[in-house]
Amino acid sequence: MTEKPVLGSELYTDEFAADPYPTFARLRADTPVCPVSSPRFDSYLVTRFDDARAALTDPRLSKDLYGPGQHYLRLFGPNSEGLNKNMLNSDPPEHTRLRRIVSQAFAPRRIEALRPRVAELVEHLIDKIIPRGESELMREFAIPLPMMVISDLLGIPETDHERVLDWTQVIRTSGSSHRTPQEERAAVQEAQLRLHRYLADLVRARRADPVDDMISALIAACDHDGELSEAELVTTTFLLLFAGHQTTADFLGNAVVALLTHPDQLELLRAEPELLPSAIEELLRFDGPLPVASPRIAAEDVDYQGVCIPRGSVVGVVINSANHDPAHFADPDRLDLRRERGPHLGFGYGVHYCLGVSLARMEAQLALGALLRRLPKLRLAVPVAELHRLPAASPFRGLLELPVRFDA
Repeated sequence: MTEKPVLGSELYTDEFAADPYPTFARLRADTPVCPVSSPRFDSYLVTRFDDARAALTDPRLSKDLYGPGQHYLRLFGPNSEGLNKNMLNSDPPEHTRLRRIVSQAFAPRRIEALRPRVAELVEHLIDKIIPRGESELMREFAIPLPMMVISDLLGIPETDHERVLDWTQVIRTSGSSHRTPQEERAAVQEAQLRLHRYLADLVRARRADPVDDMISALIAACDHDGELSEAELVTTTFLLLFAGHQTTADFLGNAVVALLTHPDQLELLRAEPELLPSAIEELLRFDGPLPVASPRIAAEDVDYQGVCIPRGSVVGVVINSANHDPAHFADPDRLDLRRERGPHLGFGYGVHYCLGVSLARMEAQLALGALLRRLPKLRLAVPVAELHRLPAASPFRGLLELPVRFDA
């Protein structure tokens, strides 16, 4: 097969960020395993469903970015280890050890016990915007809701929510400001440093005075099994904090846009709210918040679709392309809330399947259900083409702003 690189100028534009799916369709058809040149590093994209699912479980594609080769340097930079050396960026048996301990603290009973609190936060945030008849829904609802939920779960005091949110948003929105690349890197590194110091202090405080929160539960599991170092406690807390709100916030924004631009499906969901659980899965398949799975490194030469991916290459499994593969989904570019629940890859696959899936589904159902119930005639305040999105180079697919109107 002839390798045809897709230049960064094609994949890292505002047009691509607005609608990447035509490009994904072309890649699936013409170059399903495609070498790509990007501003930060070169990589190979895997775009078809079967290949993507296989790649997500392929032991030759390593998640260990901090092992031999120190691939994290080109992906995250020299100051990343304090926050990013966690189970997301590790292979078994290291990943197995870390995930087993975190799973104990992420017990279903602990998650389900949050339901009343999540519902309370949803109603509180909507109460604040209802009188105005308009809202910037990302800033006033989609971002603060999951941030408050994961902060409650971890045990971050309410008085610290705002500054922790500010630090995470600097990281999330990297590349979307008018700062120079050097200024942008400096801002992100400063936010990472402050967040690392804060979480390290919080872990120390919980070790000295444990309470009923997840950080204390992690410390208890660590002390019982002797298997989590102090540094791993901090990096695990960061992973849970960031992963626990970032993707949920972006999903909520994407889901609202999808519904408001498909009024027939919006009305269907209003008329039949019992469809909401399956609608969440379809909305995630249709326009998920994590277009490309977190990076993998080829530990040896690997062949997919006749293309040799050389040892040491970065591999990106394009989840949002796989979830639009017509070989697995009929009419995949159509939003169909009655679609039979299929094996989408929105929560990943294999040993790295999303640990917080139950929490994410609960938040999404409560949030979208309340928005549709309490905001009559919800609609976009600007044309969809004028929505401000995260830059195409971002690892996330989401909105910077989501202005909406509704009947007060």
